[in-house]
Amino acid sequence: MVPSSSASTVAGWNEKTPQDFTFAVKVPQIITHEKALVRCEPEWDEFVERMSLLGTKLGPMLLQFPKFDKWVLKGADEFRTRLSAFLKGATPSLRLAVEIRNRDWLDDRLMDLLREHNAALALTDTTFLPRPWEMKKPLDLITTDFAYVRWLGDRKGIEERTTTWDKTVVEREHDLRNWVMVLRRLVEDKRLRKIFAFANNHYGGHAPATVKTFWQLWNGNK
Repeated sequence: MVPSSSASTVAGWNEKTPQDFTFAVKVPQIITHEKALVRCEPEWDEFVERMSLLGTKLGPMLLQFPKFDKWVLKGADEFRTRLSAFLKGATPSLRLAVEIRNRDWLDDRLMDLLREHNAALALTDTTFLPRPWEMKKPLDLITTDFAYVRWLGDRKGIEERTTTWDKTVVEREHDLRNWVMVLRRLVEDKRLRKIFAFANNHYGGHAPATVKTFWQLWNGNK
């Protein structure tokens, strides 16, 4: 997952990677955090223009929002209003994913809004939202033709145990088995065509090991 960078840097990424490589990019925090989707058109247009240098290698764009306090956003209704206006102005061909951290905002109304604009909900394994199998009320998690998954973990908790990220320190096989079951059910739905999944070092201690374990479980080799 790459942040916003200079035009020459982005062009270099395109030139140096294989033709079938896909970049997942994170929308700058000035849009998601500082301006919270209000009057951010100049920054958004600049970001999209720069990322377009990736050509066919441009994959999903993540709108990762912080946990908003009420003095920033009054609640879910105001967030959905802002998000709807933003998504209406986005280029339809872009793959957009939305990650929220306000637990109470995760409901059918948000899912319907994402579905209306062909955006994905970022499915996260972390401390601030329930995982799909922990949701008190089941939601239709498919809102577009792709799924977006982030295995993030407990950053504070794991940093109390390690900061080297060279080996697994939190065993995640049980959780990853649950993810395999969830994602297999999504794949069975003909509306879904692709899954993008990303592991953070903070999830188990070593992101490559997390991905390897998931792939083994997915293929029935573990």
